Order: sequence, then structure tokens, then C-alpha cells
Amino acid sequence: MAVIADRCLEVQVTVVDLNAERIAAWNDPDFSKLPVYEPGLDGVVARARGRNLHFSTAVDEAIGEADMVFISVNTPTKTRGLGAGQASDLKWVEASARSVARAARGHTIVVEKSTLPVRTAEVIQKILAAATPNGDGRSFSVLSNPEFLAEGTAIPDLEQPDRVLIGGEDPAAIAALAGVYGQWVPSDRILTTNLWSSELSKLTANAFLAQRISSINGIAAFCEATGADVREVAKAIGADSRIGPKFLQAGPGFGGSCFQKDILNLVYLCRHYGLEEVAAYWEQVVALNHWQQRRIARLVVTRLFGTVTGKRIGVLGFAFKADTNDTRESPAIRVCQDLLEEGAILQILDPKVPEGQITADLGQPAGTGEGSWQQVADVQQAASGADALLLLTEWQQFAGIDWPEVAAVMRQPAWLFDARARADGAAARAAGLNVWTVGEG
Repeated sequence: MAVIADRCLEVQVTVVDLNAERIAAWNDPDFSKLPVYEPGLDGVVARARGRNLHFSTAVDEAIGEADMVFISVNTPTKTRGLGAGQASDLKWVEASARSVARAARGHTIVVEKSTLPVRTAEVIQKILAAATPNGDGRSFSVLSNPEFLAEGTAIPDLEQPDRVLIGGEDPAAIAALAGVYGQWVPSDRILTTNLWSSELSKLTANAFLAQRISSINGIAAFCEATGADVREVAKAIGADSRIGPKFLQAGPGFGGSCFQKDILNLVYLCRHYGLEEVAAYWEQVVALNHWQQRRIARLVVTRLFGTVTGKRIGVLGFAFKADTNDTRESPAIRVCQDLLEEGAILQILDPKVPEGQITADLGQPAGTGEGSWQQVADVQQAASGADALLLLTEWQQFAGIDWPEVAAVMRQPAWLFDARARADGAAARAAGLNVWTVGEG
């Protein structure tokens, strides 16, 4: 919404939320305190806020004034009931649709922006239709407009997108939304489909990307066992134009708000339609991702003489990827939980993730003693008294560590476990550390 406001000066964009604290944070005069950390976002919001970008808790008023309403709420995996563990929980989507049905005036274009199961638009259409049984002068068109940005590069992804996808059945509504994007996106990159194809395209895109990550991580384990180097393998296969080089970086597995959730949703839908073999295929992508994270934790324990009880381990990175403060489904969570279960003392460093978020993700507050963790301010503190450093997020600062200085404060023999192949392994070895790098035989 910030980029739309930045690129379309005549469009008034109002972002509404029931959470007053969150809205206050978006309106904070200090742009460094925005609730989402994303490179370049503060500059975009600074240009547009107060001009044609507004943040408000007045939900009904904003809906009533809007020509278009984007539903952009969370769609987490259900934790109980029918489909628990796989199906998407659509309670917030339904609540949003009912808010639109209650407050809209005139003709309103309702745009699905959340990642949704196929045929969710049908649910929204039924709710909206029930709100106007006698034709009270109000009408609705429903479109699907899934987002394909990646966290950490969201602003350039939006400003120069590979494609903008719009699904719908109403040509006038499609043209209206295409006209907004068309002010900065070339027309050949604006794709139109029916509603169901648009919804499925988002799930499929995330499933294919996650599949590549699980695939290269499986090959990385094979490389470690055979003496091959996964980076050399990835470069060789990535040179094939049919494959390409992207998403072939071995690591601790995929995280974030979408990949696992969308694949599990795809699995659930395939089973619903009786496609068990297809469901099992995609389910294995998630299973291999979890295996990779457990494998890394087990490897740390094994290399540290079979036990980490009472041993200090510095954890470098907690966000699911660099250049974001998002920890949803971060590989670091599962790896750290396994090490805490083994009795390790974790010294966690991440430049953007606050202590409160780590507490929520690990399910326990910072503390001392066996099976505890605490947040630290720099690499030196993470390494202090530690038997190992475990690099889990590819923050740029971890590529330039002063290894002799770090090694001097660690307990010997000391290890570097580089799950991102980000650190200077040769320099760490020269400083006296044992080094494991993912995918390196």
C-alpha cells in the first residue's frame, strides 16, 4: 500500500487495523520505529504518509469511503479442529468480508491480497451477496491479487515486479485495478486470469520455491557424506537455463510466513480432492525442511563430544532471513529449541529481532543455567566462553568477523557451524577453530 501511494499520487490509500498500538507505530514521527523492518520502506512511508498514505483505526469509515478494499489479513495454519496443522484459518478473512459487507457504500471492488486457499473468493462473494439481498444500491466485485514480493527485497520487488497477477470475472474491476498498477508497471507484466487460477498461482509459486530449497538441502547432506561441495554443484546445475541459479543456496531450511503454510494448505486441498499422491509429494518438501533443521542441531551435539549440556553456544542470527525482523517459522527457532532441550546455554545475536520476540518464539524467557538463553549485543559476547558459534541467518555483518579476536574468547577446542556458508571459513580455521559449513564435504 505504501508503494501504491508513492507511485500513484492521485490515489488516497488508508491502511486500517483494529490494533491501535500497531497503527500508532505506523504513525510514529520516528520512521526508524516502523513496526516492520524492510530496507527502503521508511523512505517510501516518509514520502507518502500524510499526503496520500494514512494509517487509522477507523475501519468502517475507511471502508465506506473506499472504491477498492484490499483484504490483507493474516491466514495462519489452523491449530485445532477440521484440517488442523494443514488448512488455513480464514477467520480473519471472513471477519474482514463481513466488515466490508456492513460498511461499504455504492460499488466496491474487494481485492484478496492475503494468501488464500483456492475458491476462498467464493466465500467472500457469498458474504457480500448476503449483505445486499434486495439490491440496496450497493454492489461488489471480487478480485484476487496475490503478492509475490520477498522480505528483505520487498520495495524493489514491488517497484519492478516480475509480474502483477489479477484474477477475476468482472472486466471493469480488473481494468480498474490494472490501471492502478499500470502507472508504473509495464502492461506486459500485468497478467489476468480467472479467480481460481490466481489464488492457486500464489500457492504454487511458494511450493515450487520451497521445493528448490529442500532439494538443494538434501543434496547438501549428500555432498557432506561424499566429499562434494554443494556450492560447486549448485553453480553447475544453475548454469542450465532450464533450471537457473536462484533458490539453490543450501542452508538451515526455509522459513517465513508463507512457504510452510502454503505448502501445507496445498497438501490439505489435494487430499480434499482425493489426490493423495500429489499431497504426499508436497508434504515431503516440508518434512525434508524439518529434517534439515533437526540434522543441524544433532550435528552440533555430535561434534561437541555428544553433549551440549551446560555448554555455551553463540547463535548468530534469529530472523528467518537477512534484512528482515520477521521470525515466523524461522529455522533458528527449531534449531535453538532442540539445543535448549539438550541443555545448552544459548547466546543469541540478531541485529533486528527484539528479546520479546525471541521469548515468544522459544516459549521461554531469557535466563541462566542449563537449557537457557539470553540475547547479546555483538559477536564477541556471543562467542564469550562458548564452545561453538552457530550461524543461522545470513546477515552481512557475519561475513566480516575478526576470527582471531573471536577465537580468543571461546573455550577450546571451539567450533564454527556455518549453516549459511556466509562466514570466512578459511580465516576461522586459521584462527584455530574447527569449521563445519553446510554442504561442504
